[in-house]
Amino acid sequence: MFVQCVLLAPLAHAQVAGEVEFARGVGFAQSPGDSPRTLGKGLPLREGDRLTTSDGASAIIKLQDGTRMTVRPNSELVLQQYQFRENAPDNGMLMQLVRGGFRAITGLISKNSPNAARVQTGTATIGIRGTDFDARVCSTECGAESARIPENARPNAVQASARIFNAQGEISAVDAAGQRRRLVDGASVYPGDVVETTRGSQAVLAFRDDTRVTLGSQTRFRLDNFVYDERNAGEGRFLASILRGSVRALTGLIAKANSRNVGFSTATATIGIRGTGFDVNCTGACAGEAGDASSGMTLFTWLGAIEVGQQGQTARQVLQAGQGLFIPAAGPVVPITNEPASEGPRPDQVTVPPKLFSSDNVSDNAEGLFVFVRDGHIEIVSAREILHLGKNEAGFAGPNGDALRPNLIPKFMDFDQVPLPNSRNPLLTTVLSESGIRGGTSCK
Repeated sequence: MFVQCVLLAPLAHAQVAGEVEFARGVGFAQSPGDSPRTLGKGLPLREGDRLTTSDGASAIIKLQDGTRMTVRPNSELVLQQYQFRENAPDNGMLMQLVRGGFRAITGLISKNSPNAARVQTGTATIGIRGTDFDARVCSTECGAESARIPENARPNAVQASARIFNAQGEISAVDAAGQRRRLVDGASVYPGDVVETTRGSQAVLAFRDDTRVTLGSQTRFRLDNFVYDERNAGEGRFLASILRGSVRALTGLIAKANSRNVGFSTATATIGIRGTGFDVNCTGACAGEAGDASSGMTLFTWLGAIEVGQQGQTARQVLQAGQGLFIPAAGPVVPITNEPASEGPRPDQVTVPPKLFSSDNVSDNAEGLFVFVRDGHIEIVSAREILHLGKNEAGFAGPNGDALRPNLIPKFMDFDQVPLPNSRNPLLTTVLSESGIRGGTSCK
């Protein structure tokens, strides 16, 4: 009898995903249907490869889009799908973290498209938005690591002033250093950021003090200063500039506690707050640009009162709810009694997603997925909830479907001695760690 053997090798033509840059200890890469390949410097990695490391072993890999990852000891990571071509619209990356963990600095795939890179685990999916982060699937070993660390745990404080939701279209932020990043639902906004919407785009900003701001199409909004402690809202501060476009604002707890510490400004006027809701449309001279006679600043108050002062003038005018003004580039100020049409929802009529800034009591001994974000934006999607994490935030997803932000940063992540993927000397870092010589915290 003749038996024809057909080799099932669908991955024979799988894209080369990257290569190993550093390896220590016993580890393997294995494609489906093939023999294991020992992890070593220069080893090519392919789509579909399953990477495993043993006790004490680790590996640093570099993928073609620039993503770098340190695969931790006792870990198993599958490169389920990987497609990258420069400037291609369909690039994507899907990984499965079976056990253990990794430290990652993501590359062009996640930076160019907010939904193109994901990591699946047994309890949740990690959506990568272009970031620098760690992920660990923990049973009992993580809590045991924390118990051996003498330092105290740091508070897991939310550093973001605000988060985006109800985002439509293309929205970005430019920080004080001039770096631009893409914003999607859940993304963080910090002091110094200029948030920009393109034509046809809009979004709502939810601030930690419950201030809400709707940004209309072709708007530039700068957060100049934001300081808030829920235990002392009266000492808080909220200063913003409307550089162009339309804004609908509902002030929050800082304004209620001390309205003198809240203010909005444009190129032609300043707006003082008395605990309120109001709309602003800023074009032409108001935005520091040339404009015709119809351009300028339109103001309308729909809740509470505001105090308006024109640049270069000492007199200030109070607008109560139902009152407005049009301040043209040239000519007299025109009172408004009918509410003008505005872009986007009134911010007091939108539902803010839960857990944008919440915190919960989560033990380092908990079993499930832990994530720490050194920079950027991560979305944890569990069976029941979605949790957004920004810079210097930790999150957790448990087997029951909860997605939580721990009150404290897990010590096993904050003091992780496994080398980062951009470490200049990962071998030295590893040897020092194994010798019990601790460096500074890696997550800061």
